Amino acid sequence: MKPHRLRMTHQLLLAYGLYRKMEVYKPKLGNDHQLQRFHSEEYIDFLKNISPDNMKHYSAQMQKFNVGEYTDCPVFDGMYEFCSTYTGCSIDGAVKLNHGLTDVAINWSGGLHHAKKMEASGFCYVNDIVLAILELLKYHPRVVYIDIDIHHGDGVEEAFYTTDRVMTVSFHKFGDFFPGTGDIRDVGVKAGKYYSVNVPLNEGVDDRSYQAVFKPVMEKVMEMYRPTAIVLQCGADSLTGDRLGCFNLTLEGHAACVEYMKSFNVPMLVLGGGGYTVRNVARCWAYETSVLLGVPLSNDIPYNDFFEYYAPDFKLHLTPSSGMENQNKPDQLQAITARILQNLRNLQGAPSVQMHPVPPDWTLSDSGVPQAVEDAQPDKRSDRGLTKDGGVKAEHPLEPMDQE
Repeated sequence: MKPHRLRMTHQLLLAYGLYRKMEVYKPKLGNDHQLQRFHSEEYIDFLKNISPDNMKHYSAQMQKFNVGEYTDCPVFDGMYEFCSTYTGCSIDGAVKLNHGLTDVAINWSGGLHHAKKMEASGFCYVNDIVLAILELLKYHPRVVYIDIDIHHGDGVEEAFYTTDRVMTVSFHKFGDFFPGTGDIRDVGVKAGKYYSVNVPLNEGVDDRSYQAVFKPVMEKVMEMYRPTAIVLQCGADSLTGDRLGCFNLTLEGHAACVEYMKSFNVPMLVLGGGGYTVRNVARCWAYETSVLLGVPLSNDIPYNDFFEYYAPDFKLHLTPSSGMENQNKPDQLQAITARILQNLRNLQGAPSVQMHPVPPDWTLSDSGVPQAVEDAQPDKRSDRGLTKDGGVKAEHPLEPMDQE
């Protein structure tokens, strides 16, 4: 989860020339007030004040908030700034979608779907997804959240488990696997009943099997729920060869989900997530950026600051593992799909929302204009690392926090 993944992704976007087709922004950091729209004040204060130097003074709180060296959420220098940065990116993307400034917003540094209201979990400290969805709900009556990370999107599902304003759909490894949630029977409660959709999968799922479930489920979701905004979490740990994953998807199979959701022409926020074989994470997110842009990429990776990471073949695309058995039998996938489609048929049409005054944007300038909109100028630093003719400078890698 280190920002090195993002530097590598950024370098591929530069080397392939994709930045020429995009507007790249430097968003504002999320502040305490924005983060507390979901997380508790006590938890945010803890994240803001703790550091590797003063950990011994926070032992009780570290245990309470699931942070520390014996958890999967260690304390590190610049932790709060890191959280504020990726969260600010996601909220800013939501604001731009709300105001029609773009049809697709991408934040590969976001997508940290495990964080809870008062607890860090699974390398996730602040749940930027929930905060971005809350921003979208100011303008959109219905938001669908789709998660193709190998891990269940438990933090997002939990946040919206009792409401029909957000439908959460997670495709994930289920069984003896973190975080252990995401049973097909978990469908939401109260007003949120049938608005949580879980697609449990077994090890070794390949492109064909994945699409056999993904497309019919998402087609029915879009038909029945009719969302006006999409949030898509593209965790790359569902790819073949991931250090923590056990799926067998190629870049084409993973990106087919992105392309399919793009085809609905609904405003979409695209986020990153997990991914622990860093060279494949960069490959995936660069390729999915090209899919969103409709720009084909050469399979030969162009020279960039991290070129040696792509040895020995220096190719963009991945070959699925021939030694991995697909434990997802066709009849099992058909049964899962049929059950989910039946649940979706129980919905009584798309829920409506009473008209209310639109709340202000997450921050306002002195003139009263939404700050995230008023400041929506392409980042002047976005050409850093390039030569005058647009080539990539090999000797100056981007700083860790320079992210899409």
